[in-house]
Amino acid sequence: MTAATHSTLFPQVPDSADAVLEGLDPEQREVATALHGPVCVLAGAGTGKTRAITHRIAYGVRAGILQPSSVLAVTFTNRAAGEMRGRLRQLGAAGVQARTFHSAALRQLQYFWPKAVGGGLPRIIDRKIQTIADAAAACRIRLDRNELRDVTAEIEWSKVTRTVPADYAAAAARAGREAPRDAAEIAQLYATYEDLKRDRAVIDFEDVLLLTVGILQDRHDIAEEVRAQYQHFVVDEYQDVSPLQQRLLELWLGDRDSLCVVGDASQTIYSFTGATPDHLLDFRTRHPGATVVKLVRDYRSSPQVVRLANGLLSQARGRAAEHRLELISQRAPGPEPVFAEYTDEPAEAEGAARRIRDLIATGVPAAEIAILFRTNSQSEIYEQALADVGVPYQLRGAERFFDRPEVRKAGIALRGAARFGANDSLLDDAVDLPSQVRAVLSGEGWTPTPPAGSGAVRERWESLAALVNLAQDFAATKPGATLADLVAELDERANAQHAPTVQGVTLASLHSAKGLEWDVVFLVGVAEGMMPIAYAKTDEQIEEERRLLYVGITRAREHLHVSWALSRSPGGRPGRRPSRFLDGLRPGSTAATGRTAAPGAGGVVRGFSTAAPAVLSRRTSRTPARCRVCGRTLSDPGEMKLMRCDDCPSDMDEGLYERLREWRAVQANRSGQPAFCVFTDRTLIAIAEAVPGDAGELARISGVGVRKLNRYGTDVLAICAGRDGAGEDEDG
Repeated sequence: MTAATHSTLFPQVPDSADAVLEGLDPEQREVATALHGPVCVLAGAGTGKTRAITHRIAYGVRAGILQPSSVLAVTFTNRAAGEMRGRLRQLGAAGVQARTFHSAALRQLQYFWPKAVGGGLPRIIDRKIQTIADAAAACRIRLDRNELRDVTAEIEWSKVTRTVPADYAAAAARAGREAPRDAAEIAQLYATYEDLKRDRAVIDFEDVLLLTVGILQDRHDIAEEVRAQYQHFVVDEYQDVSPLQQRLLELWLGDRDSLCVVGDASQTIYSFTGATPDHLLDFRTRHPGATVVKLVRDYRSSPQVVRLANGLLSQARGRAAEHRLELISQRAPGPEPVFAEYTDEPAEAEGAARRIRDLIATGVPAAEIAILFRTNSQSEIYEQALADVGVPYQLRGAERFFDRPEVRKAGIALRGAARFGANDSLLDDAVDLPSQVRAVLSGEGWTPTPPAGSGAVRERWESLAALVNLAQDFAATKPGATLADLVAELDERANAQHAPTVQGVTLASLHSAKGLEWDVVFLVGVAEGMMPIAYAKTDEQIEEERRLLYVGITRAREHLHVSWALSRSPGGRPGRRPSRFLDGLRPGSTAATGRTAAPGAGGVVRGFSTAAPAVLSRRTSRTPARCRVCGRTLSDPGEMKLMRCDDCPSDMDEGLYERLREWRAVQANRSGQPAFCVFTDRTLIAIAEAVPGDAGELARISGVGVRKLNRYGTDVLAICAGRDGAGEDEDG
């Protein structure tokens, strides 16, 4: 058989229940065949838990033990639910409900609200922050933007932990939460927020669960109707359930025990939202007769990556650590993880971007590379660094694939061609399905060669290219398939949100990377103060940060790069040190004090020691940057660009700034990149304040590197001199 017949996109549907079990390892098979009574699956990272539970459901359906419509599989993200529906369809178990807690609850709430309450369900507000701001105004409490966000998080935590306003102060103290304001003030804001929602006849995201729980508790007839519909439950990522979600699950179950839960206490990373692994760890206590299966065969990561992950958890403390799973890699050996130290954060970003560019040049697909960071605020510097070296990227959490305008238009075009293709001259020379798709999508902007640069034009091309690749895989596994067949497949995938792969390096926070994997992972900013984050103070908070790093490490299949910077900004004091979590794990360090990794051993890379000595020399020779207005030492990257404090007065030439913005817009449009990839707003402000007269003065402005100086310098200097910057945009 050819490789195409084994495509993971379009596998052949198993022809029997027993065929569903083929290819499962002994532990996965135990999960798949344990169809009666409570089942608890303790599944380590990369051990095939989704495979095990989807095959379990499919085996039960195909064997006639489970009715598809009676199964409710609960996940924590729409993406995971869509993936599960797609897998079940491929296994011949279409019709099983796979939803998030909120999606399942909302469906029930909309159906039963007229019967339980009367009238239509109140409108759900998309963002509660404005209503909370209104509550603060009503209470005459002033909140800045950060406090408003933190108070919102406290109210959300209160609701998912089933804490009412009057009990907030005591509950927060018991949980060890550091309230952003006085606890009495937060309780007052919480109560006023609830009053405002009631007055405005609206509900929020958490109310969907609370109201569903309330109806099922109060109306036994409705609860029995739900239980008659759903006989069997599967809950993925069970370590992340909140008390409110657990209560809803109990109401769905009633006095039955047909429940399978799957989780890993070592991947509990959402406790700040109310999630707790206690429900997973106490499962045997609540269900003494439960079947417990441990999955420890890691099919995702190389032995080298697994060794690092196991080593990290071996130093963990606390209840979750007592139940950690020792992973055993099932893959061939790979390279040792690389540890890299840089002088500052821009150097770290540039180093990662260059390594990624080189990996892509050797044939590694951009879609198989990810940069993972602790906070979303770290993203921008990596976006800029990747744009500077011409590497396309995509932000995790961006618009869903099938919701993109170009994908919707392409779907319309393909549907039209499927119906009326016989009269379309575009298809005259198309001899098979892939060539037909290429012909149709060429009218939507697809070309055999990708456009230069990154940005919107490249992103649109990548979307269309993903559809072209999908058509090739579909035709390879289903010979004789027509355009109409492909359109039907796309419709099913859209309904399941089962998107094809889009080419581009993924930028994501560690939290949003949960459940994903790549061939190559760059873990960046792994320094004290960022990992663990500075505000993690208690032992429990520190251990959750360790688990977050564990999640990051276990996203990598083969190549893992771990890096940190000694200072935040160029010229800053090099006072940072690598994360304590790396002590005893990076070569040359010890668990007790390990300050510096020894060079040479275990794939250690010492910053720019071999990659770019000239850049290192230029960076380390700088003196500390000081505000040119007040003389204060600068450390913020934005202030470093301007060479002044944000609060100090600006002497910017407003007219020059506007001319630079107009010129930038032309350049961005010409190259198909976002405007910030030419120059950020901060850099334009810095140029308009400095008004450089020659290349040397322009080069001294932060954000104007050698590449951009060569590419845009002539234009920028001409604009600064009062002339038109009309030079052609050429790659340099």
